[in-house]
Amino acid sequence: MLGYRVPRPDQAMLIAGGRFGMNGAPFKVVTGHGAFVAPFFRKANFLTLSMCEAEVSEQCVTRQGITLNIRAVIAFKVGNDQESIVNAGQRFLSDQNQMSTLTGRIFAGHLRSIIGSMTVEEIVTERQKLAIEVLDGSKTEMAKIGLSVDSLQIQSIDDMNTGYIDAMAAPHTAAIQRQAQIAQAQAQQASAEAQQQSQRAQAEYARQTAVVQAQYKAEVDRAQAQAAQAGPLAQAQAQMEVLAAQAELAKRQADLRERQLVSEVIKPAEAEAEKVQILARADAERVKLTAEAVASHNKIALDRMLIEQLPQIVKEAAIGLQGANLNVLNGADGLSEIAASLVAQGMTILDSVRKGRSSDEVAQLPAPPDQPAADS
Repeated sequence: MLGYRVPRPDQAMLIAGGRFGMNGAPFKVVTGHGAFVAPFFRKANFLTLSMCEAEVSEQCVTRQGITLNIRAVIAFKVGNDQESIVNAGQRFLSDQNQMSTLTGRIFAGHLRSIIGSMTVEEIVTERQKLAIEVLDGSKTEMAKIGLSVDSLQIQSIDDMNTGYIDAMAAPHTAAIQRQAQIAQAQAQQASAEAQQQSQRAQAEYARQTAVVQAQYKAEVDRAQAQAAQAGPLAQAQAQMEVLAAQAELAKRQADLRERQLVSEVIKPAEAEAEKVQILARADAERVKLTAEAVASHNKIALDRMLIEQLPQIVKEAAIGLQGANLNVLNGADGLSEIAASLVAQGMTILDSVRKGRSSDEVAQLPAPPDQPAADS
């Protein structure tokens, strides 16, 4: 559309003409959108809002009176708020490159002021502190011209060849060199020790290799000797096994023969002997029983005979007494005693027979006692 203008994202459009300025500003600020600019009655200009850079190289004197050449870089831009854009537009719209020049001069002045209150040691060792103090000192002044600083970097500090910084760094350099030498010596020592260890390891490896080779050779020789002896040893072992088998066979044959003898000779002989003994015992028992039977029969017969003949014996004895020339002293009493004696002798004979006495014992019985002769 004719007369409609749109600023870029990193620009602010300043429309002059008319009475619509804010807070007495001579122009209208438009950012982020477009606006209609009436031809001939309005005029639009554009102010950059992008990042800008300013370099500072300034000779500054420290609190110790030592001159230092300081180089720094400042990153800045126009502020995003309405007031900063108005302030920057009024000062730099016609020549926006002046923002870098003016910013460099402002920071150079604050840099000289801050460094004058610090020592070289503080400046060298505390650069961040220096940058913060310079930023804080320039913040108000930069805001007045509509600029805001994003960062300040101290790039270099030079003592103008006075050697102060080198001298200040000398102890540290010496300490660092000493530490470096110590570290190098330690590294060399460690390398030497490692080399010695490697040499010892190689020597040990060579020794172990020799030992292993010797053991291997001994094993090979022993294996060869065993292989050489394997034939005779195997033959001898086989012969020993054959002999052992033959001995075992002989033992088994002997055991078999022993069992055959026991079965064929000893057992039959023992059976025959047992048979003979049994027959002998049976025959002896038969003889004994026969003898006992005979003896018993004879005894019974003898007892019967004696019993049957006893009265005749007594009678014959009495008859014998009748013809005997006996003197009976006591008369009838004497005859009674003689008769009683005869009966007693017959009973004794019978009792002897019953007790198993022989006929000889019967014959040995005492004769009846002589009786006194009877008075004529």
